[in-house]
Amino acid sequence: MQPKPMTDDEIAGIVQNAMAEAVDFVESEISNDRLKYQRYMDGRVDIGHEDGRSKVVSSKVRDVIRAVKPSLMRVYMSSTRPVEFVPRGPEDVAMAEQASAFVAHEFERLDGFKLLSDAFHDSLVKGQGVLKAYYRDYPESKIYTFTDLSDDEYTLLVSDDDVQVLEHTVEMSIEMNEFGAEMEMPIHAVKISRQSMKGKLCIESVPPEEFFVNRDARDLKDAYISAHRTEMRAGDLISMGIDPEIVYKLDSLDSGSEMTEAEVYERQGYDNDSSDSDELDKSMKPVTVTEAYMRMDTEGTGYPVLHKFLLGGTKYELLDYEPADEICFCVLEHDPEPHTFYGNSLASLVCDDQDAATAILRGILDNVAMVNNPRLGVVTGQAEMSDVLNNEIGAIVRMRSPNAVVPLTTPFTAGQTLSALTYMDQLVETKTGVSQNVALNADALQSTTKSGVDATVEAAQGSVEVMTRNLASGVRDLFGLMLRIVHKNMDEEQMMRLNGQFVPVDPKVWDISMDVQINVGLGTGRKDEKAAALQQALQIQTTIYQQYGAANGIVSLTNIRNTLSDLLSASGVRNSDRYFAPMSPEIEQQMLQMQQQQQAAMAQQQQDPNAAFLQAEQMKAQVKMQSDMAKLQLDAQKAAAADDLARDQMAQDLMVDAANAYGKYGAAVDVATVKAEQDKLRTIAGMAQPRQ
Repeated sequence: MQPKPMTDDEIAGIVQNAMAEAVDFVESEISNDRLKYQRYMDGRVDIGHEDGRSKVVSSKVRDVIRAVKPSLMRVYMSSTRPVEFVPRGPEDVAMAEQASAFVAHEFERLDGFKLLSDAFHDSLVKGQGVLKAYYRDYPESKIYTFTDLSDDEYTLLVSDDDVQVLEHTVEMSIEMNEFGAEMEMPIHAVKISRQSMKGKLCIESVPPEEFFVNRDARDLKDAYISAHRTEMRAGDLISMGIDPEIVYKLDSLDSGSEMTEAEVYERQGYDNDSSDSDELDKSMKPVTVTEAYMRMDTEGTGYPVLHKFLLGGTKYELLDYEPADEICFCVLEHDPEPHTFYGNSLASLVCDDQDAATAILRGILDNVAMVNNPRLGVVTGQAEMSDVLNNEIGAIVRMRSPNAVVPLTTPFTAGQTLSALTYMDQLVETKTGVSQNVALNADALQSTTKSGVDATVEAAQGSVEVMTRNLASGVRDLFGLMLRIVHKNMDEEQMMRLNGQFVPVDPKVWDISMDVQINVGLGTGRKDEKAAALQQALQIQTTIYQQYGAANGIVSLTNIRNTLSDLLSASGVRNSDRYFAPMSPEIEQQMLQMQQQQQAAMAQQQQDPNAAFLQAEQMKAQVKMQSDMAKLQLDAQKAAAADDLARDQMAQDLMVDAANAYGKYGAAVDVATVKAEQDKLRTIAGMAQPRQ
């Protein structure tokens, strides 16, 4: 039979039926176990207790999960890039580097530590953690104020559809027109709001009780339906374009599943009471909204296509649907079960041991209490009961006859029972593979060689490393989903810091089919081993670079700089730019070109036969000029010395002539004036020469 396009009613019926079956499967088969695991995580057990006896509970589940969770987080968050994209060819290296840095930056912006912490916690306690990644468009408004606008300027400004006028005033002003005549002109002052649509990548942790799949699902790709059911405010749903009359008729989970309410209560620790204040504002009314993904042949082509369906209320009324590129969920499991969708929980392995340890611990405490405060045997009528019931130290008991009150001796057996608690601890470690601080147990590792200590620590970390690797699959799927989302939705270039430099990044040109490589491997969680490996790699890099030069084809300055940065990061120093200058293939290429140009210039000088002759002639000219200057200065000094001798002779002759003239004629000669004329500066060879 030829397939036909489906009507909206047919589509709604298929989706509603699939959703109802998925909810029934999860709430009947999965939710009860999750409720139990959460109770045990909160420090409760299913075994009862007697009145007047100890009510203490052993917290085995919580202790195991709190012991393993820091190791998981340290492995992932110790690296700045837990996931990297692998280029398919040499031309894709720069693109893969940009994509890895950009997605890692977005993950950090979205508080990736909190997201992974929530998902890991859900996986350890309830068997599965779910993360949801999507791109959200939102309006952004900015306020602007303009004054002294003409009619044309005002009209042009407010004609934009994205502009909303908030305030507007008009004043008349007298101005001269082009003919020199005065005329009144309107002057506008306006305050506007300009709205533009922005978008950003979003990731959220989905509570386990809000996520549903069909009974036969093995993974997300194989699932017939996968859905996220949550609560939203009516106003938020209306802002998505849904008719308000339809939205206000939708109900919420308060009138829906009791199982879901129980899970929410166990997770939060308190109940969500409906408030009448929500009814006063219809836009704040909580409504149930379900986002479901199904493959369906809505067009009658014979080929099912993935669609995203928006459902409202507990009846799953179809509100909207559209084709989808992929499912926006990522599942993280530390212990997946083959051929099934839901994996194993770490809490499920310890629940029975928590019951047993609780019973043993209560028995020990009850025995200690009975030994310290034994029961009393009283002869009726021979002792005052008020005195017997008084537990005050040193209190007097009034008796009518001796031995009317006799303590009933309880044997102390708690010391023998303590070994049972030790056995329970060892049993829990054997089941889970999580050792309690074996690396810090000095008694267990005393007189042990370094290799023996390392082997013991590695054996204790084996189960944790397997959990880490299983979780890595979900983290890898998350980063791949983030890459495809930004490639599809980001239309503008983004500025980001890469290798210490700000570079423009355009996600549209990235190859979304790149392989995703996880940087978390088995046995790579110890910082000292990482630092030693990086030190060895740096030594090999520098040796190759020094021996074979920049064109060695194996190691570049960029590789060496990255090793130095990773070495500092392994030691906890993230700001490597303060210690090493930024380096990239582009900078390295520029440096290589400059070096080649310098070498070419030197080689050209060596190959030109006239270059050496010209250089020699220049040196000869410089030597001759220096020799001439020295000779000129020497001649000037000799001339000055000869002039000084002549002047001295003249001075002596002047004194003799002055004395003769005065003796013969009685006339005095102005010797001082003549002497001043002789002492004036002289110019020899163009230089002023003082008297020597």
